[in-house]
Amino acid sequence: MHTFQPFPIEQLEINPFEKIGKEWALVSAGSRKKANTMTISWGGVGVLWGKNVAFIFIRDSRYTKEFIDSNDFFSVSFLNDQYRDALNYCGSHSGKDEDKLKNAGLNWNYKLSIPFVDEGNLILLCQKLSATKINEDSFLAPEIKKWYADGDMHTMYVAEILEVLAR
Repeated sequence: MHTFQPFPIEQLEINPFEKIGKEWALVSAGSRKKANTMTISWGGVGVLWGKNVAFIFIRDSRYTKEFIDSNDFFSVSFLNDQYRDALNYCGSHSGKDEDKLKNAGLNWNYKLSIPFVDEGNLILLCQKLSATKINEDSFLAPEIKKWYADGDMHTMYVAEILEVLAR
C-alpha cells in the first residue's frame, strides 16, 4: 500500500481539460466489503454553493452507479500514464461480472472509509451534495442528442471535495 499525504486544495494546480478529459480518472464508491470503480472522462472541479466541488457524470447502465447512489461518498483517483491500460480496462469491463480492479492490476486503499485506487497519485475524497438526472428536455443544443442515441442517460453528481491526497 502506498503512503498518501493530505494536499492543500488551494495549492492544487491541475488542468481539468487534460486531467479529466484526456488523461481520465477512476471514480470509486462502496465500502470495505464491496466497492466498484469505473473510468471517467467527463466532469470537472470548481466552486459551487460555497464549497470546493467535483462533478462527475455516470450513465444509468453503469454498475458503479449503484455504488454511487447507495453511498454518500466517492473518490476520484488520477493515475500516471503507466496505468493507461488499467484505465482502459476499467472503462470497458463491468465489476458486476468480475473483480475488475484486481483484473486491471490495481488495488484498493481507504481513507475515511472511502475506497480509492492505491496506484493513484492524486485522490479527491468527495461527499455527494446533489444528483441530477440529465434528460433530453434540458438540451439547449440539438447536437447533444448524438451522445444519447441509445437512450442511456447520465446522472450528474456534484460533491464537496473533503480532502485531497497525494503521494
